Amino acid sequence: MTEQQLVQAAVAAMQRAYAPYSGFFVGAALLAADGRVFTGCNIENASFTPTVCAERTAVFKAVSEGVRDFKMLAIAGGKSGKLTGVCPPCGVCRQVLSEFCPPDFPVLLAETPDRFRRVTLGELLPYSFSLENTP
Repeated sequence: MTEQQLVQAAVAAMQRAYAPYSGFFVGAALLAADGRVFTGCNIENASFTPTVCAERTAVFKAVSEGVRDFKMLAIAGGKSGKLTGVCPPCGVCRQVLSEFCPPDFPVLLAETPDRFRRVTLGELLPYSFSLENTP
């Protein structure tokens, strides 16, 4: 799968978001090492705390299917289901990704359906929390 195809999968996943409170739709597409793609969308809740982000939805779907080896992640987001610029993952999602992915893990941030920025997880979360780093 190409980077562009992964971004397009994230854009498609964005359309399935349930975001009646914020109106901000996010889609994610996570490419596993075995070639499978796990998509996710944000799912909001009236009490906000149970809300889950697209990135964590994709990771949790993959892990629940026994997959823990990933190659790349694409993220697309914007108001009312339209891309409105890059949508980097929140801090919680960055930490979840760091549980399964190395610092050089590529993250594609969609600007439009045809253009994206490529960053690494280490750039997004330079000092992740891990049990290796605790006394």
